[in-house]
Amino acid sequence: MTPADLAELLKTTAAAVLAEHALDSAALPAAVTVERPRNPEHGDYATNLALQLGKKVGVNPRELAGWLAEALAAADGVASAETAGPGFVNIRLDASAQGVVVANVIGAGAAYGKSTDLDGLNVNLEFVSANPTGPIHIGGTRWAAVGDALGRLLSTQGAAVTREYYFNDHGAQIDRFAASLIAAAKGEPAPEDGYAGGYISDIAAQIQAKVPDALSRPDAQETFREIGVDLMFSHIKRTLHEFGTDFDVYTHEDSMHTSGRVEQAIDRLRANGNIYEKDGATWLRTSAYGDDKDRVVIKSDGKPAYIAGDLAYYLDKRERGFDLCIYMLGADHHGYIARLKAAAAAFGDDPATVEVLIGQMVNLVRDGQPMKMSKRAGTVITLDDLVEAIGVDAARYSLIRSSVDTPIDIDLALWSSASNENPVYYVQYAHARLSALARNAAELGLTADTANLGLLDHDKEGALIRTLGEFPQILKTAASLREPHRVCRYLEDLAGSYHRFYDSCRVLPQGDEQPGELNAARLALCEATRQVIANGLTILGVSAPERM
Repeated sequence: MTPADLAELLKTTAAAVLAEHALDSAALPAAVTVERPRNPEHGDYATNLALQLGKKVGVNPRELAGWLAEALAAADGVASAETAGPGFVNIRLDASAQGVVVANVIGAGAAYGKSTDLDGLNVNLEFVSANPTGPIHIGGTRWAAVGDALGRLLSTQGAAVTREYYFNDHGAQIDRFAASLIAAAKGEPAPEDGYAGGYISDIAAQIQAKVPDALSRPDAQETFREIGVDLMFSHIKRTLHEFGTDFDVYTHEDSMHTSGRVEQAIDRLRANGNIYEKDGATWLRTSAYGDDKDRVVIKSDGKPAYIAGDLAYYLDKRERGFDLCIYMLGADHHGYIARLKAAAAAFGDDPATVEVLIGQMVNLVRDGQPMKMSKRAGTVITLDDLVEAIGVDAARYSLIRSSVDTPIDIDLALWSSASNENPVYYVQYAHARLSALARNAAELGLTADTANLGLLDHDKEGALIRTLGEFPQILKTAASLREPHRVCRYLEDLAGSYHRFYDSCRVLPQGDEQPGELNAARLALCEATRQVIANGLTILGVSAPERM
C-alpha cells in the first residue's frame, strides 16, 4: 500500500464513518493526506483528519478519531490504528501491504515517481542567459544547475518544457566588450568601464589570428564585436554542455529589435490603451498592474529602453504557445518580478503566466576563506573554477541542494572529499554499494523476487520501504513549489535509511547458507532502493556510479 493508496483508503473510510453517524460528508477536504510521524513508535503513518473535521461536523475530534481508528483497523492491509493526543490517528500497515511499494518501484523502473499531473502544460524555462561578455560566473552557474534540474523535475510531472537561453547581444555592454578586446589587442589597459581578465586577451588574440588586419579595419569595432561575441558564446555553450546543461532554444535579444518585434509589442499595447506618451518618451502603464511605477519603453532620444526587448520577448514566447513563462534571474533582479507580471497583465494575460525565481549569491570557500578572484576571468569566480575544484557532480549537487532563496557557501574541501560528510558522495556511495551488492548476488545465483515481500517485517525494512513510497509525492511537491533542492534532501534521507537497513538486515547468505525467500525479498528491496536513487540523481543531472 503506497501513501497515496492509504490516503485514498482514509478518505473513503472517513466518508463511511461520517455517513454512519449522520454527519455531513461534504466537510471532507478534496485531498486527504497521511504523514510519517517523526517518532516511529507512533506508527508507520499518522493523520490529523479528525482534527480538521471535528469542528466542522460538530463532534469532539478525539471521539471522531476513535471512530476512524476502529474503521481503519478493520481494513485490509492495516495492522492497527490507534488514537493519540487530541485527535490524531496513528496507523501501522501489514508488511505485505507495505511491500507493494517495492513491487511498484521495480515494475516502473526509471518511470517510478513520474506523474501526468502537468500533462498539457507548455512551459518556457529561461535561465542562465549570461551576457556574452565573459565566462559564466558562479551566480549563473547556480542557475545552470538549478534550472536544468527544475526542467527535468517539471518533465517528470508531464509538462512539456523548453529550456531557453536569452542571448543578450544588444546594448552598451556589447560595445564595452568590443572596446575591451580592441584595447587588449593593442596591448593597452581595459577601458575604465570595460572588461578585464586573461580571457579578454585570449579572445583578442584569436580574433587577430582569424583577421590579421582587424585593428586597422575601418569597421574594427564591429569586427571585434561580432567575432568576439561569437567566440565568447561558443565558450559559454561548450562550458554549459560539459556541465550537463543544454538548451533547446537560443533567442537573440538583438533579433527583438531588428525583426520589428519591439514595434509590434508596442503597437499591441498602444491598441489596448496601456501605452502613452509623456515628456517626449513612450511609457508603459505598468503601475495599473501592480508595478511600483510606470516604465519608459522608448526614451526621449528615440532609443528603446531595456524593457522594450523584454516586452517583445514575452510576446514572442506567448505566440510560440507557452502557457507558463518561468524566468530565473539573479539576486539583483528582484524588481523584475512586479515588472514582468505587470507586462503580462498589460498584454491581457493572467499575471500568473509569468513566474520569476530569484537566486541568491554563492560564495566559494577554500581553507576557511572566501575566494574572491578567478584566474581567468580576473574579477569573478566562474563555472570553470568551480568544476576544476570539485568536479561536475559535486558542483551541480552543491548548487541545487539549498533553496535558491538562500545564499550559500560552498566549502571546496568538503565537496571534494570522499567522506560521508560530503552529501553527494554519501548518496552516490549508497548507489555504488547497492550496485556492488547486486553483482555479488548474481555471483551467488541470487535474484530479486517480489513474491514474498510480506517477509520484510523488520523495523528498518519498513522504514526504508516507507521512504521509497514518499518519492512520487516528493517530486510532485518539488515541482509544484519549483524547489529541486527537495530531491537532494530526500536522497540523503533515503541513503541514510538504506545504510541503517544494511547494517541491521543481512541481505546475502553467508558461508554455506543457501539463498532463501527472505534473501530474495531483501534483494528486491535493495534493487528498488538503487532504482529510486538513480531516478533522483538523474533529475539532478548527477551521475549514479556503479563503482566508487
